[in-house]
Amino acid sequence: MMALPEFAVLGHPNEGKSSVVSTLTEDDRIQVSPVPGETRISKSYSVTRDDKEIIRFIDTPGFQAPRQTLAWFRKNPGPDMVVRFIAEHENNPFFADECELLTPVANGAGIIYVVDGSRPVREDDLAEMEILRLTGRPRMAVINAKSETRDNTEVWKEEFRKFFNVIRIFNSNQADFYERIRLMESLKAIDQDIEPLMEGVIQAFTVEWEKRNHLACAYIVHGMEQALSFSLIRKLKADMDPVTLKENLTREYQEKIREIEQKMFGHIRSLFRHHLYDYPLPACSVLRHDLFSNQTWEMLGLTRTQAATAGAVLGGTFGAVLDTAAAGLSFGIFTAIGSAVGAGSAFMGLRRLANASSRLGGDRVQVGPNENIQFLYILLDRALLYYTYMSRRAHGRRDVPETKSQLVSNGDKLGVSTLLTTKQHRVCMEFFKACRKKQSTSGKKNSPSFDRLVASLLEDILKRRINPL
Repeated sequence: MMALPEFAVLGHPNEGKSSVVSTLTEDDRIQVSPVPGETRISKSYSVTRDDKEIIRFIDTPGFQAPRQTLAWFRKNPGPDMVVRFIAEHENNPFFADECELLTPVANGAGIIYVVDGSRPVREDDLAEMEILRLTGRPRMAVINAKSETRDNTEVWKEEFRKFFNVIRIFNSNQADFYERIRLMESLKAIDQDIEPLMEGVIQAFTVEWEKRNHLACAYIVHGMEQALSFSLIRKLKADMDPVTLKENLTREYQEKIREIEQKMFGHIRSLFRHHLYDYPLPACSVLRHDLFSNQTWEMLGLTRTQAATAGAVLGGTFGAVLDTAAAGLSFGIFTAIGSAVGAGSAFMGLRRLANASSRLGGDRVQVGPNENIQFLYILLDRALLYYTYMSRRAHGRRDVPETKSQLVSNGDKLGVSTLLTTKQHRVCMEFFKACRKKQSTSGKKNSPSFDRLVASLLEDILKRRINPL
């Protein structure tokens, strides 16, 4: 019995073996190339959790001489035929790749046989399947769908049933967490002896992703707290133009908010182990637009009606912080008519977009915290969109996925903000107000309810109950 689950990933050249290993191990260091035969030496890649190795996958070269190898196997039957084949041919260049790929099998590894389901079954494939059957090792066949226009899956399944314990369709370019878990579940079935080990692996994977979601939630909430509570104050000296000072402060404010968001994005990306490969967002993604651009505020956040409603709810207690600059004086006239002004402010915010609250009073100018409730929803939508891209991005993929154009019309919105319930909107509003008062609370935790809301949204995205894209 294996002390540690170990599987050799085998197949013909250019079938996606390295891509499968990269996705299963979440390792973007593994070279994935469209050029056949790039992998010449078997290499082991481990999955670790809490510094403990829990499962191992071995990337191998592709078969080069399967029919000749099968002929030798048939002439030399016996329980140790793999070991004898390697010993006899290890110095023969013709069988170099076969010896290399069969060595992990000889050492006791289970088998994951990968094929490209878009192409037809060939004689070499049948020879490879028979070789693997004759090894007697536990084995699973994986159909790696590499093309959306050609599909021979059913033909492959019919042949696989003759040779393999388990068959699994697994697209290494698109597989998310749950697809990987389902593949691990399938590996349990190939041999009863490894079932307890695989159950431990699945449990470790599940705990790890729960941990990642918890940390992603913390990063998002913390980043939003920083952005929503941030402000800049500068003294207005006698020789300064207040309008110029305000414009400079606004640019400085916006740049700081961008830095906060990018830091949050970086943490999320690291959580999902996207380290080496420079993963650009799809060309049509709304996240390619600047946080403070018109396009971002048109496509994300609340609708006009929702924004006006939110502003009205906030306005009764919130209007007093809306300042108007006139000869350096700040008028506190909005308390009495706060509800009406609040609704107008949120609605106009859709036109003024991302202008932070700017206050001129006495000898100082203050920019921020942002007075527009829409700003909270923009930040939330962008964070959830980025989380979706990173959590669903398969490590074996090396190109930029094409997605449909993220354009909206007739007031339609992307993201999840418009889908929230009335109760969830109330939680957002309380968080918004708490963040603006953060200085008076000395950084005290603002809203456990908002933490729970973000955590539930992340889980819904992970389980594909909602889709922000």
